[in-house]
Amino acid sequence: MFLDEFHFAEGERVCISAEQASRFAREIAGDFNPIHDPCARRFCVPGDLLFALVLSRYGLSQRMTFRFCGMVGNRLSLSFVEDAEGNVSVVDDAGKQYLSVTREGWTLRDPATVETFTRRYVAFSGRNFPHYLKPLLEEKGVMFNPQRPLVIYDSMGFSLEDHDPCDLELDFAGAELDVKGKRGEAMLEFRMGCHGRHVGVGTKKLVISGLQDYDAEKMDTFVTSFAQLKAANPCSA
Repeated sequence: MFLDEFHFAEGERVCISAEQASRFAREIAGDFNPIHDPCARRFCVPGDLLFALVLSRYGLSQRMTFRFCGMVGNRLSLSFVEDAEGNVSVVDDAGKQYLSVTREGWTLRDPATVETFTRRYVAFSGRNFPHYLKPLLEEKGVMFNPQRPLVIYDSMGFSLEDHDPCDLELDFAGAELDVKGKRGEAMLEFRMGCHGRHVGVGTKKLVISGLQDYDAEKMDTFVTSFAQLKAANPCSA
């Protein structure tokens, strides 16, 4: 399956190297958040890779909510644990939780359908910046520190109305940013369709730390550097 090259197994556990995580972020999600750089001081595995691994193991349920509880580091040994209600936790050997997933309704397990949904969502999710966040930040008159940008994936959830989402299309449906001092919470909404037919909706929440006054020149410089980095990677989504 397409996720095989982005993780490896240690018995019943899963490990993700910094290199695998970074390649997933860039090649599959088109996500160039510096926190996914293998050399980053605060490196973490992309939440979208954990999201993808959960779907590949447990299928695509009608309603799902993903809450990220911690930052997964290089080669951390992880276990995927399902409870009696079908909810899933991703934990390390000490029992620390990094992701909790609630599941409700019917579940689709067809590998092609799950992969299509995964790829569509991850491609959307990887477009956080500059496509969706920059206009929000500019509107609110704030920005992250361009020297140490810290944008954390907090949670996401969705609800499907169709058992057969077929050739899924996923589109941005709006966003809001709530600023509280030097911290901001961004809510990104998306809608899902298939050949013009509405099949579901969802939201993604991001937490932005270290907010400061918006500086158009600094932001434009950061966006230009970001675009150049992305353009230099021909495999990006």
